[in-house]
Amino acid sequence: MIAALALAKAGQSVTLIGPEPGHDGRTTALMTPALGVLEELGLLRALETVAAPLRTMRIIDATSRLLRSPTVTFRASEIGQTHFGLNIPNTALLATLRDAVTSSGAITWLQSTVEQWTPEPECIQARLADGTYVTARLAIAADGRNSPARAAAGIRVSSRSYSQAALVLNFAHSRDHGDISTEFHTETGPFTQVPLPGRNSSLVWVVTPETARMLADLDDISLSRRVEERMQSMLGRVTIAPGRQIYPLSAALPARFAQNRVALVGEAAHIFPPIGAQGLNLGIRDVQDLVRMLNEYAEDPGSDAALARYDRLRRPDIVARSAGVNLLNRSLLSDLLPAQMARGLGLSLLGSISPLRSFFMREGLSPGSGWAGAVSDLGKQVRRQRA
Repeated sequence: MIAALALAKAGQSVTLIGPEPGHDGRTTALMTPALGVLEELGLLRALETVAAPLRTMRIIDATSRLLRSPTVTFRASEIGQTHFGLNIPNTALLATLRDAVTSSGAITWLQSTVEQWTPEPECIQARLADGTYVTARLAIAADGRNSPARAAAGIRVSSRSYSQAALVLNFAHSRDHGDISTEFHTETGPFTQVPLPGRNSSLVWVVTPETARMLADLDDISLSRRVEERMQSMLGRVTIAPGRQIYPLSAALPARFAQNRVALVGEAAHIFPPIGAQGLNLGIRDVQDLVRMLNEYAEDPGSDAALARYDRLRRPDIVARSAGVNLLNRSLLSDLLPAQMARGLGLSLLGSISPLRSFFMREGLSPGSGWAGAVSDLGKQVRRQRA
């Protein structure tokens, strides 16, 4: 839906194919660059009232290993920001997007599914489940990790499954969260609390698939107690909200991000564990580069030259983010002493060296902004010394 709205705003005639989204009890942490895209689309104001700002993010080593990393705290104020982003309930985000799509005169929404994709030299054709045929110069594959459009384009995918699953839920707590998101690193993966409005938070708890099922089957009181214990009672008494979801974790990276009149966005283009709030933020950057490519190749955005341009635009960002998240996840799972030492040293350096921490905070928000910020900080320092 974000891709459809952005392309329509860029002057394209768009056909969106897919049923209306169902209920999704999760939340999404969108960083400020992604929020800027929503603001350009006229969507941000409706979401700000139901979202919580992320002013501070911290990493706590909650493992029981011999080598434990120090707690690292990232504050948005260190890089001149009021917050890193907003944590938005998916129900509100999806409803806002749906309303915007249905009210757009440039988007035709066919609430069906594609049964067959047929890429041709001059166009691509989709045969829908209701018997409708749609032809276009370019197909945007926003159809998820098992993308049929990607398969029809002949794009190979390198994938792996992790012996991990994410238990996702929301909960209330007796103490204020102070707009702080905390990621506890454990031997099975991250346990991440993210603020919601009031004394409420969302939780992504990565454990083994067996443990995820066991936790999900607990009664509310027992699960509330387990969450509170895992958080070391940091937010006081915990009360689990209704609705629990389990998601198996995996990683996948396509060989190309566009081919045969198909361009990949979202989980069709990148899959990795839920660490560092990178998923949808990376997908929105896919959309931004897609619009950029279409502006450069307006006559035929599905041509080989256009798709090669899109692949070049997306490759550095996607490969770097995927590698970083997967490396951090594997370092959590590893019992090897060198891996633990490397992870501990890296977090120690981040915690103790302010310019390095600022670099990674900026780079986490937007690729390349870390270097730009470092140059800007250096210039300010030189000017202060001269003054």
